Amino acid sequence: MALSSSRNRYYAGQPSDHFDGVRFFNPGGTPLSGFSDVLKWQVNGARARWPAQVPVAATRPAAQVQDLTITMVGHATLLIQTAGLNILTDPVWSDRASPLAFAGPKRVAAPGIGFADLPRIDAILLSHNHYDHLDLTTLASLHAAHAPQIITPLGNDAIIRSTVPDARITTGDWGDAVPLGPLTVHFEPCHHWSARGIGDRSMALWAAFVIAGPTGKLLHIGDTGFDQGRPYRDLAAKHGPLRAAILPIGAYEPRWFMQGQHQNPAEAVEGFLLSGATHAIGHHWGTFQLTDEPREAPLTALESALTAKDITADRFRPLAPGEAWAIPQI
Repeated sequence: MALSSSRNRYYAGQPSDHFDGVRFFNPGGTPLSGFSDVLKWQVNGARARWPAQVPVAATRPAAQVQDLTITMVGHATLLIQTAGLNILTDPVWSDRASPLAFAGPKRVAAPGIGFADLPRIDAILLSHNHYDHLDLTTLASLHAAHAPQIITPLGNDAIIRSTVPDARITTGDWGDAVPLGPLTVHFEPCHHWSARGIGDRSMALWAAFVIAGPTGKLLHIGDTGFDQGRPYRDLAAKHGPLRAAILPIGAYEPRWFMQGQHQNPAEAVEGFLLSGATHAIGHHWGTFQLTDEPREAPLTALESALTAKDITADRFRPLAPGEAWAIPQI
């Protein structure tokens, strides 16, 4: 673990092509919006009204899967079962994606897997530190119940250890690879940012992951802007055929504000094609209202984008909480 400096509270390391010595950044990417843009968005009056709650048919997954099955818990939390291992992405079982228990985006869809119904969790892939992805309460509960290995980009370990000091954490930079039993987890660049509060913007890194193992290769992106396709363009050449990709499709309106940080469904389809993946799962929709679009809008937009590219719906599925997909072979 790199020790934090007085200027960066989470991480200290040598400057690189995406770290200036204090903050991480997206090389050649879209600059982050400022406070005035946030205010302009918040008063635009275009926010759709979501239901307070939607029905969820929760499931109880198998204890182990040798091939590849992915189950949606909600938002960016999915259970990946492969090669006998159980892996959670960005686990959030809390009612709010917020630092506050009484305010902030509230869950409208219950978790698709009850916490007590989880199989043994071997590992967590944690993409970045926004509250809808890094939930310290859930991480503490998972550590107490399962003590999983947590794999996360640089700097996020300091945040986790503030609540779970004895957590088993492996950090990595873009381009790094770490072993996970019979699997290898590769850290890949994506176009996003990080913050937990005021004054810590981009002091911890964000990343996508490629999981390689005996059942094939799987791309997982927790959050990204499309960034002219750069998060996807090099994947096929570097990793070869991808059996599946887990891609965000929600929280994208208004585009003038969100396009640098959240791709929309049409861009997710473009990324799917660029990546060369055979199948895809759409996530990051329908659980927490973070942006302006209606709850069901990502589903309609994804269907239209797939039709426009002549991609059958059985190749790119937006999973709802409780839905599981045994991913077909390439």
